[in-house]
Amino acid sequence: MTPKPLGIRRRYLHDEAADRLRELILSGQLAPNDRIHEIELAEAFGISRTPMREAIKILAAEGLLETLPNHGARVAQITQTEIEEMIEVIAGLEATAGELACRHITEDEVAAIERDHAAMLEAWERGDETGYFTRNRAIHDAIMAAARNGTLRSIYQSISGRIQRARYSAHKTEEQWRCAVEEHVRMIELLRERDGVGLGALLREHIRGKAEVIAAAHGLVAAAPAKAAGS
Repeated sequence: MTPKPLGIRRRYLHDEAADRLRELILSGQLAPNDRIHEIELAEAFGISRTPMREAIKILAAEGLLETLPNHGARVAQITQTEIEEMIEVIAGLEATAGELACRHITEDEVAAIERDHAAMLEAWERGDETGYFTRNRAIHDAIMAAARNGTLRSIYQSISGRIQRARYSAHKTEEQWRCAVEEHVRMIELLRERDGVGLGALLREHIRGKAEVIAAAHGLVAAAPAKAAGS
């Protein structure tokens, strides 16, 4: 029996609007506590207010926005406690991803990560923070993808979004940069060796070291000094 063809449903406008609004937040174009002007954004996106409202609901559910009774919405602020809690969870997720990646990653994927790593080092040497963080984020995303675990990746994306902008764009001291780069060099070595236990442990501490710089990016003071705040 020949199965009936299944059509692919076109993405809803509110999903596309949510993606664009999410990018504005994660890129820093919309900062914590900034008000969301529904009408202006709907006009800028070329859509009606209905899908714009739905997009706002989606991002509110993700924790990126907070709705205000009778006053629309604003970009969510984050507390020190929330940062510490999320960092601990994200550290665990990335550690697990590192362990799984060492089981499943291909030579081509390792080579691609090494190319991003080399480009990241070049950006660091010339003081190019934007280039550095772009490649840095690509490396972490590639390790997560190489874990071959959709559930893990989905949970990671849903949690990490709230601190992603600060994680990948906040200014770091020279010492923080140097420590982060050294840890990334070791990550590549462990990945080549397929040392999942070692990579998982390093990623856990690497992520935990971000609390201080993320807190500073949100105008908060970390509870304790971090070892390394790089990504």
